[in-house]
Amino acid sequence: MLDRFTTLGGGLDHPEGVAWDPDAGVLYAGGEAGQLYRVTLDGGVDQVASTGGFLLGIAVAGDGTVFACDVAAGAVVRIDPASGRCERFADGDGAGDRMRAPNWLAFDRGGSLFVTDSGDWGKADGRAWIVDRDGTAHVWTDAANRLPNGCCLTAEEEALLVIESNGPCVTRVPIMDDGSAGEPESFAELPDTVPDGIALCADGSVLVSCQRPDAVYVIPPEGGSATLLVHDPTGQLLGSPSNVCWAGRHLDRLVTSNLGRWHLATADLSDIGLRGAPLPRPFAASARR
Repeated sequence: MLDRFTTLGGGLDHPEGVAWDPDAGVLYAGGEAGQLYRVTLDGGVDQVASTGGFLLGIAVAGDGTVFACDVAAGAVVRIDPASGRCERFADGDGAGDRMRAPNWLAFDRGGSLFVTDSGDWGKADGRAWIVDRDGTAHVWTDAANRLPNGCCLTAEEEALLVIESNGPCVTRVPIMDDGSAGEPESFAELPDTVPDGIALCADGSVLVSCQRPDAVYVIPPEGGSATLLVHDPTGQLLGSPSNVCWAGRHLDRLVTSNLGRWHLATADLSDIGLRGAPLPRPFAASARR
């Protein structure tokens, strides 16, 4: 499987997050000095903005606005790729409880953002927030707390799947009828790994990218045992593949960010039956003033 992958772009500053904008037909990736890069599928790269912090998770709204977790700022930032303008969108509940290590974020269809807040390594003090369209935020759950990292919604939005890097595992958190978090349940155990990113497939299975080993696993829709999809024993092509997304017109092109390297990596998987599920793409709203 590794021989399917090629580098995409170059000169990126240790990209942690990656996301696909299907309308613009481009990828966005972040850098460890706050850079936001725009990457085309033929490998063209340009830097469109910088927050001066360290960008982790990235999500693209339906109008092309980029939302990103800036872990250095302890905030979700809103970025206009056309102008390069960056603004703080959400950083806490407004009453003194602040995001400490915002890591990844995922839109639901209504335009709210689920945001993981990792906390400290090994301390089981992580949380997940929900941020409304106007930037109002509150802690959604503190139960999936073992360094919550990548997250994605299931296709019907009945649950949030959360990577717990210190599990190491994927935890399923039900979304109750009133929008609150239900009791977390195990979705998959990932022994001897440091899982980081997650992406939903069209058939309900999920991909998990790992910082250790340099690998991507696939988990069936019902959860359970993970199967190795691809592993790079040298870490040169997939170098700490921290996050993963689907790209291309038919969402059949897999893309990894590589925190340990300076490029994205991509593979066309159209002939093996794997492709991505479309992500919710609500239009962006302005932050509170």
